[in-house]
Amino acid sequence: MNLYLITTSLLADGAAAHGTAAPSPASMFVTAITVFILATFVGFEVITKVPPTLHTPLMSGSNAISGITIIGAILAAGLKLNFITITFGIIAIFFAMINVVGGFAVTHRMLGMFKKKG
Repeated sequence: MNLYLITTSLLADGAAAHGTAAPSPASMFVTAITVFILATFVGFEVITKVPPTLHTPLMSGSNAISGITIIGAILAAGLKLNFITITFGIIAIFFAMINVVGGFAVTHRMLGMFKKKG
């Protein structure tokens, strides 16, 4: 399941809950593209404004945030649309878990560097 399908599903559910007509597929696509462009811009601005000494802590934290990927992968695998979505969902869960565990391991190691020895 991709961002477009999730967005269109959420918009359609929201419109149904409020008793309004569902937005057209074209407007939902524009909304999804707008969210993607804004997220790309914000991500670029955040990364370029962080000093190089803080890149490692930021990256380890962002790896831990990739738990969002796990949620998306569980949704993709759980829909059971076909064999391919299930397979890719399970593969995505596996790699996202590696990323999350690695992020926490790096953060733990960095925090250990600040402890007093002895």
